[in-house]
Amino acid sequence: MNRDKAIEIVTSTIRNDLELNQTTSDISINTPIIGSNSPIDSMGLVQLCLSLEEKAEELGFEFDWTTESAMSRSRGMFRSIKSLSDEFITQYNEKNDNSIRS
Repeated sequence: MNRDKAIEIVTSTIRNDLELNQTTSDISINTPIIGSNSPIDSMGLVQLCLSLEEKAEELGFEFDWTTESAMSRSRGMFRSIKSLSDEFITQYNEKNDNSIRS
């Protein structure tokens, strides 16, 4: 999976599965997922994570959004759509790298 595909998955999930505080046309790769500038409220964040878990399962891997680094605002995956997409790719690639080695 490449970054563009992961960004598409995350962005389409936000646009299609969540009720946002702003219009979906304002969504970009730099849109924050958490914080005061985020269009996503706390319930939306949970829904986003659960939806990404389902999409990951369809792709054959487990998406773990509960890690300590995920919850850290300074270095966590929820800083922006780009950082969440990067984490999605990382976990996808780790799963595929491990299955190749098995």
